[in-house]
Amino acid sequence: MIQSLTTRIGRWSANHPWAAIAVWLCFVVASLVAGGLAGTVKATAEDSLHGELASADRIERSGAFPDEPATESVLIAARTGDLDITQARAAVADLSDRMRALPAVAAVAAPVTAPHRDALLVEVEMAGSAQDADARVGPLLEVTAGVQQRYPDLRVEQAGSASVAKALTETLEADFRKAELISVPVALVILLFSFGALIAAGVPVVLALTAVAGALGLAQLASHIFPAGELVNSIVLLIGMAVGVDYSLFYLRREREERARGRDHRGAVETAAATSGHAVLVSGIAVMIAMASLYLVGDNTFSSMATGSILVVGVAMLGSLTVLPAILVALGRWVDRPRVPLLGRRIQRAERNRFWAAVLRPALRAPLVTFVLSAGVLVIVALPALDMNLKRPALTDLPRTIPVLRTYDRLAQAFPSNDLGTSHTVAIRTGNAGRRAVEREIANLSARIADDGLFAHDRKPAVRTSGDGTVFLVTVRVAGASDSPQARQSLSELRDRLLPQTVGTVPGTEWAVAGRTASDADFRDRVGAGLPLVVAFVFGMTFLVMLLTFRSVVVAATSILLNVLSVAASYGLLVLVFQHTWAEDLLGFTSNGAVVSWLPLMLFVILFGLSMDYHVFVVSRIREAARRGVPTRLAIEEGIVSSASTVSSAAIIMVAVFAIFATLSIVEFKQLGVGLAAAILIDATVIRALVLPSLMRLLGEANWWAPRFLAGRGRPVTGVAPDEADTQVIAPVPIRR
Repeated sequence: MIQSLTTRIGRWSANHPWAAIAVWLCFVVASLVAGGLAGTVKATAEDSLHGELASADRIERSGAFPDEPATESVLIAARTGDLDITQARAAVADLSDRMRALPAVAAVAAPVTAPHRDALLVEVEMAGSAQDADARVGPLLEVTAGVQQRYPDLRVEQAGSASVAKALTETLEADFRKAELISVPVALVILLFSFGALIAAGVPVVLALTAVAGALGLAQLASHIFPAGELVNSIVLLIGMAVGVDYSLFYLRREREERARGRDHRGAVETAAATSGHAVLVSGIAVMIAMASLYLVGDNTFSSMATGSILVVGVAMLGSLTVLPAILVALGRWVDRPRVPLLGRRIQRAERNRFWAAVLRPALRAPLVTFVLSAGVLVIVALPALDMNLKRPALTDLPRTIPVLRTYDRLAQAFPSNDLGTSHTVAIRTGNAGRRAVEREIANLSARIADDGLFAHDRKPAVRTSGDGTVFLVTVRVAGASDSPQARQSLSELRDRLLPQTVGTVPGTEWAVAGRTASDADFRDRVGAGLPLVVAFVFGMTFLVMLLTFRSVVVAATSILLNVLSVAASYGLLVLVFQHTWAEDLLGFTSNGAVVSWLPLMLFVILFGLSMDYHVFVVSRIREAARRGVPTRLAIEEGIVSSASTVSSAAIIMVAVFAIFATLSIVEFKQLGVGLAAAILIDATVIRALVLPSLMRLLGEANWWAPRFLAGRGRPVTGVAPDEADTQVIAPVPIRR
């Protein structure tokens, strides 16, 4: 049924090429325009609140506190030697006067002297909402830069939540443009080597770019349901370029093969639609189902990335099935022009790949030994994953090539309690009868903190009280980074000992601790709770998709096994690369001894979906040969070797696009790129050339086993000769060995 659908779609597009192209262009433009008009709803901290963080937010809202304004900190220190306090105070006066004159500034605090008396700190409170302060902080930065020019002997620099957010946004945008600019020519060069013709190489790239553009517009609309996280656009580009090019590549290569056999363009397109089109549809559905599992976590970070991924895969799949056949018919033989000298002729002669035939020989001649050794190597590579340390990136993990972050470091060193991300917010609510008792216990809490080395002591805890005196917000500062062991220990100390022994003793009082450190801890707990659901969903749905595609319980089960091996090996490589320091200079990062906490779950679902590209394509070729009565050993060889060129090109493109992200500034992108590139490379080489063929060789006829009720539902595909089918819904049949 699915195959007949792709055939009908391909036939209509081939018969109405210009209408199909026009509809596609209208769809992409309409998506971009609609997305632009609707705008993007960016995720805020409140969108991912769960557990104790949600309780703290609820308590705070009940107190009707005015929103805290964004605050910028200006550090005045000596460049060398001791601080000239007279000159420093003159700079403070100059800065304060100029800041107060700005409409974006609500108040300028009196200067604070550092504990070691080597710096002054001026805190500037911004006017308006803190949510969009990064868009309005520019004039403040200009004032600070002007004061710096007038006092060259001093170091006058500014850092704060708004200026850091502004710098980070600019860095992310620059990284996004870099990835886009590099990925397109890289994919084009690889496709030139694959097709030997410029237009044939350009078609998949253009189609992938239009798919990404359309998906970005749709993602803006979707952000009104699932607010967009900061990584959504990068995820859309990353996955969109990879699957968009791959889907087109599968389709275009099959259409070329059919024309080489003497079919006209429409006949070749129809066969490609019935075969490679079916593979694209199955693969796209598998990716989208896998990504949908992220909704089960119940966290907006994952929901927004899942939404972007599903949209771009769906759009890329739709484009490959609809507009690509139309483009191929409209271009006709122009698709093979202009040819690259020598390269095109060499590619035409390389229908049977001798290299892959030689690589397969061990798996076919000694399957047990090959399977044990190759799978054993992957297990060994995966072992470091057992020591994986997870954490959410903090300011300390961002690249110090961003100037404001170097300012942040100096600010945190001079004023430990002013570390932008290191504070706990204790929200407390009581009844009218307990107000005085809570006030006493807050004072008791402050006294205990003053004697505890886990907390910063250059400032006392700040206390805000609601208008009716029943809700309190206590800001407790920690010396050190928000992800440091000291910060995590201080959080446990607050939650488990200090608060229960102080405000927790007042009857009818509730309390909760929020802040960056608390957010990280609760996020890890959330991911841990959602992981079993995601794994069960992905395993179950992958098994079902493969079962319905191949009508074989064994093929469905081994698909999951092979995917687990490649994903586990990529986890091990992530730990080896990023939790240690040996690759720092190579990839341009500073190890924080951890893997980004959202990455393993994200990698798991992406890779389980993407691996279906190659697995469906290769196994269906093997099954096709088996249906013709080819002995099992020869069917495995024929299926893998005949698909080697296409799968290798597709894998190289994916690995290249993913590897580009390893060159970007932010460590999250680096880890995502390395993890995806490593897993795809393992899947397309070790799994496809060694593990898969050796396992199928060992299983023999058992590869195609299915219960009778399922076997009876399959039927041969009509309209495509057995030797022309790439992938189809196949009824198990006896196979001769």
